[in-house]
Amino acid sequence: MQYRRLGKSGLKVSEIALGSWLTYGASVDKEVASKIIHRAYEAGVNFFDTANVYARGAAEVVVGEALRDFPRESFVLATKAFWPMGEGPNDRGLSRKHVMEQCHASLRRLGVDYIDLFYCHRYDPETPLEETLRALDDLVSQGKVLYVGVSEWTAAQIADAAHLARQMNLDPLVADQPNYSLINRRIEAEIMPLCAREGMGIVPFSPLGQGILTGKYRPGQEAPAGSRGADPKTNSFFNRIATTDRLEKVAALRPIAEKNGLTVGQLALAWLLGHREVSSVLVGATRVEQLEENLGASGVPLSSEDTARIEEIFPA
Repeated sequence: MQYRRLGKSGLKVSEIALGSWLTYGASVDKEVASKIIHRAYEAGVNFFDTANVYARGAAEVVVGEALRDFPRESFVLATKAFWPMGEGPNDRGLSRKHVMEQCHASLRRLGVDYIDLFYCHRYDPETPLEETLRALDDLVSQGKVLYVGVSEWTAAQIADAAHLARQMNLDPLVADQPNYSLINRRIEAEIMPLCAREGMGIVPFSPLGQGILTGKYRPGQEAPAGSRGADPKTNSFFNRIATTDRLEKVAALRPIAEKNGLTVGQLALAWLLGHREVSSVLVGATRVEQLEENLGASGVPLSSEDTARIEEIFPA
C-alpha cells in the first residue's frame, strides 16, 4: 500500500480508502463488515470513511467497533454531517447546533475521542457560511476534530469557504470528497484546479461508477447474479446509468487493463490515482474478494500512452 499527503496537510492517508455507504450497518452483515475492515487494515489501509446518515448511525457503530481492535493512532477516521438525522427543524443542515450535536453523536457511536476528518456532507444555503466555518474551527480547537473538509460542494462554494477561512483566520479545508470517475469527470474543469491551489486533497467517491467500471457488466448480457444490477432494490437506478454505450466503452478498456496485468476495475482506480490532486480513492466492498481486487490498484503507474487511450475512450 502506498500513502499520500491529504492535500498540503501533514496527514498521510492510504491510496485506497474504505467506505461504508449503503453497506455496513445495512445490507452487509456485521461480521462480514468487520472481516473486510480487518483485512483492509492488515493490507495497509489506514483511511476509513463513514457518515452519520449511513444507516442512521448504524454504519458508524459497525466501523467503530471493528476499528477498536487497532491502536487509535494507526488509522484515519472520517465521518460527515448535513443530512437529516431526525424530524425536527434543527436535525439537519450545517447550523452550529446541528454540526456540534452530530459531531458529539458520531464520537459516541464510533467510540473514539476524536475524529480525524470531519466533512460537511453537502452545502447548506440556509446557514451563513461563517457560522458553519466557526463551528468547525471550534471543534478543531477543542480537539474533537483534527481536519475538516467538504463533499459535493461547487467550485464557487469551496472558493468562498477558503477565502472566508483565510480572512477570519479559521482552520482551512483540507479535503474535498466529490463524485469522480471515468464516467463522471465534471470536477476536472474547475474543482480540481481549485483544490490544488487551495491545498485540498481530493478523495473521490463512487470511483467505479456504481460498479459499471468493474467490467463485470457486459453489453447485451444479463447482470451477474448477486450484483447491484440484478438487485430489484437498485437495478432500476443502475439500469439508467449502465447504458449500452457506457458498457461498450468499459469493454474497450479491457485490452489496456490486460496489457498492464490489471482488471478493468483496477485500471479505473489506477487512472484516478494518476492525478496528483487525488490523495486517496474511496472504495466500497461487500466481500473480502472485492476489497482484495481494489487494493491491487495502489502503486500502479500507467504510461502516458495508456492514459491517453483511456481518456480517448472516456473523454471529459
